[in-house]
Amino acid sequence: MEKRNEKVRVAALSVFSNTLLIILKVIAGILSGSVSIISEAIHSGMDLVAAIIAFFSVRISSKPADKDHPYGHGKFENVSGVLEGLLIFLAAFFIIIEAAKKIRHPEDIEETGIAILVMAISAIVNFFISKKLYKVAKAEDSIALEADALHLITDVYTSLGVAVGLILIKLTGLTILDPIVAILVALLITKEAFILCRNAFCPLIDTKLADEEEAKIKDVLNKYQEQIVDFHKLRTRKAGCLKYIDFHITVNPNLTVKESHDLTEEIEKDLEATITNTNVNIHIEPERNCPSKNLKN
Repeated sequence: MEKRNEKVRVAALSVFSNTLLIILKVIAGILSGSVSIISEAIHSGMDLVAAIIAFFSVRISSKPADKDHPYGHGKFENVSGVLEGLLIFLAAFFIIIEAAKKIRHPEDIEETGIAILVMAISAIVNFFISKKLYKVAKAEDSIALEADALHLITDVYTSLGVAVGLILIKLTGLTILDPIVAILVALLITKEAFILCRNAFCPLIDTKLADEEEAKIKDVLNKYQEQIVDFHKLRTRKAGCLKYIDFHITVNPNLTVKESHDLTEEIEKDLEATITNTNVNIHIEPERNCPSKNLKN
């Protein structure tokens, strides 16, 4: 419950900060007439929608398994991650459209001082909020919070880029730099969207765990070479922060049911200590070439 509350708290913090920054950027964009700042306001608008999606998804995904969802609700986070990625693509599209209009019909940039200040504030706020989100996302293995943090850290880079562009415009008077910076912002967040969609979508089709994690599983099982003959049919997948692991082990048929059960419990505890948030299912098979006891005796 405490983990769930922490995830919900940082998601709510992201919603609040994005709302505040949108207001500041819209005001700065209207006062300056800068398309790069308007593009940043659009970007933050998408960040806000993403933060709201993340807020609700972590609340839902943290619910325990129930009759209709025996494997839990973890994949709600992956669904939200895909939605957030699509929103970023949409934001990039609108930014490029607005920038193209400014290239065809350039306008003077005014109130650059206020605009630069707002971009600097945005970068600082998002830097600290994204660090907090990343910390909780890594601790809880939350794709929704990681996606939200990715939104915000990209916003840091784009805000700094816009600020640098405005400074160059102020120094050189080249207003064409404004839509060019806006297009660069769009390209950067398009890359962000692709990475996010890929990371969120793969678990929806039950892609296996990373090679590093599967190697850890095999290392744990190799520790039990004296108790088990072999292990095979290893299968892994992920849903939200939960990792599902199942495999078969071959044991001496002379082991009692209780001894086999105790062995699997020991392996499960070892795996859970090695890889967090795991659900382990082990199928036991007797060694075929080993003579077993006559159960009738």
